[in-house]
Amino acid sequence: MKKELYGILLFFLIVLTAVSLFSYHVSDPCVGNHFFTVPDNIHNAFGLLGAHFAGFFIFLFGLGAFWIPVVLGVISVWLLKGRSSKIIWLTQLGGLFLMICTGGMLFLFKDNYPVLGTTISSGGVIGIAVTSFLLKYANITGCIIILTFFLIIGFILATGISVISFGLFVRQKTIELLKIMREDFQEFIDFFKAKYRNWQEKREQAKKEIDITPVPVTVPVKEDTIIRIPEKIPERDVLPEPENIFEPTIKELEEDDSDFKPDVEFIDIREKVEFNLPLISFLDEQKKTKKNIDTDLLKEKSKILENKLNDFNVFGEVVEILPGPVITTFEYRPASGIKISKIAGLSDDLALALSAISIRIVAPIPGRDVVGIEIPNEEREIVNLRELIASKIFIQSSSMLTLGLGKDLLGRPMVTKMDDMPHLLIAGATGTGKSVGLNAMIISLLYKGTPEDIKMIMIDPKRIELSVYNDIPHLISPVVTDMKKATNALFWAVREMERRYELLEQTGFRNIVQYNNMVVSKLKKTTVEPYESDEVNEEAFVKLPYIVVIVDELADLMMVASKDVEFALTRLAQMARAAGIHLIIATQRPSVDVLTGSIKANFPTRISFQVSSKVDARTIFDGGGSESLLGNGDMLF
Repeated sequence: MKKELYGILLFFLIVLTAVSLFSYHVSDPCVGNHFFTVPDNIHNAFGLLGAHFAGFFIFLFGLGAFWIPVVLGVISVWLLKGRSSKIIWLTQLGGLFLMICTGGMLFLFKDNYPVLGTTISSGGVIGIAVTSFLLKYANITGCIIILTFFLIIGFILATGISVISFGLFVRQKTIELLKIMREDFQEFIDFFKAKYRNWQEKREQAKKEIDITPVPVTVPVKEDTIIRIPEKIPERDVLPEPENIFEPTIKELEEDDSDFKPDVEFIDIREKVEFNLPLISFLDEQKKTKKNIDTDLLKEKSKILENKLNDFNVFGEVVEILPGPVITTFEYRPASGIKISKIAGLSDDLALALSAISIRIVAPIPGRDVVGIEIPNEEREIVNLRELIASKIFIQSSSMLTLGLGKDLLGRPMVTKMDDMPHLLIAGATGTGKSVGLNAMIISLLYKGTPEDIKMIMIDPKRIELSVYNDIPHLISPVVTDMKKATNALFWAVREMERRYELLEQTGFRNIVQYNNMVVSKLKKTTVEPYESDEVNEEAFVKLPYIVVIVDELADLMMVASKDVEFALTRLAQMARAAGIHLIIATQRPSVDVLTGSIKANFPTRISFQVSSKVDARTIFDGGGSESLLGNGDMLF
């Protein structure tokens, strides 16, 4: 009750102080100025009392005296809230620092300041004395630093406001203000866009309403000739007899080419070479490496697994065992109250107990209430490419961009379609099966598509991995081994993508699948009517093949021209899907300077073979796991 009463009295003192200070005038009587006289005209709103009150504090603290109402206001709030006397004393101390340091700081720059229609001393007696002392011993730089330090301390003590909290508050309000401004600006832009669209629609409607009578054009008859040659031959210095220049095997056109638009015939100007897909007999036959499953051994391992987990106070049971060609998955259901993270951290201990090379723990298996513990088999089954290519799932796949990856955990053939990816990023340390996997993908494409359906660009910095494909007809150019030329190859792919998009825009199709279906249907006819426009776009009648760009080692490419390579790969990855251009990028050094953020963001489909460290594993998948793979083709997809 007493503190509340003090708080109310202090509130009235705040009003008195504020009114007295803000109505101060230099000619009013105060300390050092007509102290014992009472002039006829007093400017202060509180009269003689207010003039002496304001003059006394301004005489002591100068402009720093204007902090007094603020400090008294804070003390009044603390009293009304029943705060302790310690906080009140700290507030008073902070107010004293504020008044002295404010006056002293202002005195450094100017003695007097024009304020409220009068002239007020900047520092007062105390502020000038403190500043003069600091200037004598600390020079002006030290004086500014010391005064600023105590000014901040005084502000925190006097107001109870943290500088960091105040900065965060200002930052939050600034962000909110910018957000509101952005929304208003977006509404402004949308308004003008709508107005512009309405104007465009009215303009197009007005064009359609104009009646334009077409001028009849007489089209001369053209003979069925594919190749046209000019009538006049440029003269040379020495000419043989005119009758010996041309053989009568090619018929010349007698009519003028510029006066008519011929019917366009669908022809393939490339040499017609019959191409048959390779036979399955080209691949080696499957060796009998599959072993019988020893159920007793698997049950024994499951018991060892349960007992070892019990030693670490992890209780549960193995509910299912899934033997595969390379690893065996033990599905472990933990007891109630067991944390999954506790199981995930025991992989090294379990590998020691089971004498395994490494153990990978999938905690939990997606969509299941069990934890997958993958243990390598003592005898690994070799995955044969012929078995994969001859599998039912590969043969029945309708996509020409079907890739054979290998076998899953249960030994089933694993294939995927590049149409759905649409690009693939492969990473793995040296000798882990990365190049073998890349070759398997290339052979899968050769078994699925003819050179008219699939074209490839291969970039091989190692010079030996992909050079064996130099003679296949699917290549647009020989295998690129010069890294300076590799950049040109990527930029050619970018230009080809842009050309295809222009073609799709002209013909009104969304992707090359729709476009190629149109071309195939048109090719069944002998002739096709020209477009309604004046110019006939003959490119629109050429079937577009898929283009697969394969880079065997991205790190070497980034060392030569990282900015150009990153730009080309990012642009292709962002836009090339509808144009039928797909990327397969492999690297054995998955560091952040090779797999940059823009490259990773546009390659959502990734394959990781065994890597050398957890850092590389997190770079590829943003999580661990691939450092625990077995090598020799073991991968995560």
